[in-house]
Amino acid sequence: MSSVTNPVLISVQRPQISALFLLPKRVSTSTSYGLLKSRTVLQHEATNSSLSFSPLVKGLRLRERRFPVVAALAADADDSEIGITKGSVQSSKSFGEKFPALVTGFFFFMWYFLNVIFNILNKKVYNYFPYPYFVSVVHLLVGVVYCLISWGVGLPKRAPMNKELLLLLTPVAFCHALGHVMSNVSFAAVAVSFTHTIKALEPFFNASASQFVLGQHIPLSLWLSLTPVVLGVSMASLTELSFNWTGFISAMISNIAFTYRSLYSKKAMTGMDSTNVYAYISVIALAFCIPPAILIEGPQLMEFGFKNAIAKVGLIKFLSDLFWIGMFYHLYNQLATNTLERVAPLTHAVGNVLKRVFVIGFSIVVFGNTISTQTGIGTAIAIAGVAVYSLIKANMEEQKRKAAAALAS
Repeated sequence: MSSVTNPVLISVQRPQISALFLLPKRVSTSTSYGLLKSRTVLQHEATNSSLSFSPLVKGLRLRERRFPVVAALAADADDSEIGITKGSVQSSKSFGEKFPALVTGFFFFMWYFLNVIFNILNKKVYNYFPYPYFVSVVHLLVGVVYCLISWGVGLPKRAPMNKELLLLLTPVAFCHALGHVMSNVSFAAVAVSFTHTIKALEPFFNASASQFVLGQHIPLSLWLSLTPVVLGVSMASLTELSFNWTGFISAMISNIAFTYRSLYSKKAMTGMDSTNVYAYISVIALAFCIPPAILIEGPQLMEFGFKNAIAKVGLIKFLSDLFWIGMFYHLYNQLATNTLERVAPLTHAVGNVLKRVFVIGFSIVVFGNTISTQTGIGTAIAIAGVAVYSLIKANMEEQKRKAAAALAS
């Protein structure tokens, strides 16, 4: 047989070859040859066969053959790719598969970074545009537009929605909208650090709802771990220089709303991926936020709200600030959701506590907030209590998961 000097490309349709060949999942080869294994195929006339590798061959019997490999890309039975480069077969893993810890660290970094930037920029906007209901609408509106564009280009592919899913997600979205708006009312009324200190009470409300609404038994160790949280928030509130009842009550309502959002989320397990779920929740929550913004702040905005903001910072600055706080809000929430999928509950619990520490610390530095010694000590005690609670709860969830896995096996 004469040598072939030019490479030949052979295109074989997958459905045709799958009925005749059994490709091994792992390909073993030397450095310069790819070993193609196949089942023996009886002689076929070239005119009757569905496979025709060469017009010169009328009948053929395929046996184990060795073919020189220059550069190719093969797919195994599960459609995962195997790279063949310079004659050696190499598994073509993605960057995330090769370096999972690095990718997870990047997710945490971006979650923290976007959250800190959002809180700082959001508070700066409230310093010259104190309309939290309208700003809450902007947050969600920018996120919804982002989701619609992402769906339009297929990143991600939009999951189908029906009446049943809509009914499941609507209570979650309502609680999300209420918690979001009340958080912004608090951010506009008091220091960012104080709002986050109050929001450290959220685990207390979660435990209370689980015990008294769902009827779940909460161990004594969890209740004891919440004691320093309540004590710390109380200490911080008594001497907080920026304290007012609007900011305090709004943050507390936000805690309650997010607690019920968590409860409804457990009932609304749709099987949909987290990106699509959050996108749909944002769309529905936006519909809930628009009416109160129009009723409560609409007349003021039309009369002097927009004019005063533009006079202070200019139209371009005002619009760009609104756009970026909306974008940062959506992205940090999306990153938080994606990070949850990558780590164990214990890791996420620790990460969530550290995130709050980062936000409080950076907000104090950036805005130069003066805090009393008692407020600082109270904040530290509250955060420490949240950390202990989160660790205990995460360990309990992990033990439940292992027990369920053991029973299933």
